Amino acid sequence: MTGNTAIATHHISKTYGTFRAVKDLSFEVYGGEIFAMLGPNGAGKSTTIRMILDILKPDTGSIDVLGGKLTEATKNRIGYLPEERGLYRSVPVLEMMTFMGTLKGLSSAEAKKRSMGYLERLDLAEFAKKKVSELSKGMQQKVQFAITVLHEPDLIIVDEPFSGLDPVNTRIIEDLLQEMKRRGVAVVMSTHQMYQVEEMADRLLMISKGSQKLYGEVNKVREQYALPAVIVEGTGDWSALPGVSSVEPDGNGRATLIHLKAGVKPDEVLSVMANNDAYHVRRFELAVPRLTDIFISVVEASHDEDQ
Repeated sequence: MTGNTAIATHHISKTYGTFRAVKDLSFEVYGGEIFAMLGPNGAGKSTTIRMILDILKPDTGSIDVLGGKLTEATKNRIGYLPEERGLYRSVPVLEMMTFMGTLKGLSSAEAKKRSMGYLERLDLAEFAKKKVSELSKGMQQKVQFAITVLHEPDLIIVDEPFSGLDPVNTRIIEDLLQEMKRRGVAVVMSTHQMYQVEEMADRLLMISKGSQKLYGEVNKVREQYALPAVIVEGTGDWSALPGVSSVEPDGNGRATLIHLKAGVKPDEVLSVMANNDAYHVRRFELAVPRLTDIFISVVEASHDEDQ
């Protein structure tokens, strides 16, 4: 994989009374990757994150974080952005960020310097002396993110990091996360935004009702659900191709979805197109479903299993 193992969970489970929130879960997260943790509300994502951070203890199994059991020293190498945001609303932004940086081991001068750097990067420099309560929800979200990464952690866990952000600010946070990935940081992202997982994540874990449903590289997971079909853009009589069972418009009508007969491989169809002047192809790809569709089908199947 891309780097050292940042998180390794081994058969962890957690029960609240008679309710099993997490069931025999095992997965790994590596340095230098963005790892997406997916699942419907109540799937066990938050419980799993809290066990990783040692806020909760697993009933069974074990967890290694950054090379071993979590210690106070290890905690200072972690940045955590919880879904429940919490900022001191009556304190000036720069003062609060500096204070939070010192709690993670930075000197006051270094914490202030880094805080100002992030405020400039996040287009918030003019609000440095404003109280948090004077900032919009989106601005507060950016400040909270900056605090999460101020001490340059080796592991970042962010829960719905793009909540409340417009497209411009979403892209700023995406770029920062990608920069950290390139530096070898392990990024765990819990989100419901499937298109961002498709764009950003290297690997994913999808859980439902506390159990692992999908785990692996994002592209390979999607390919597992690929239709026996291809999507093409270009010109030609697609229905006349050997091995084609039917054709239909795809998406906005610029492309065509070509359904293949059983046993026919996409590269066989592409070869015919490439060697026939009657066909001009601008785009050719497997008909791979969106993560949103896979998510829905997995959750529905999980629900049916319990009926």
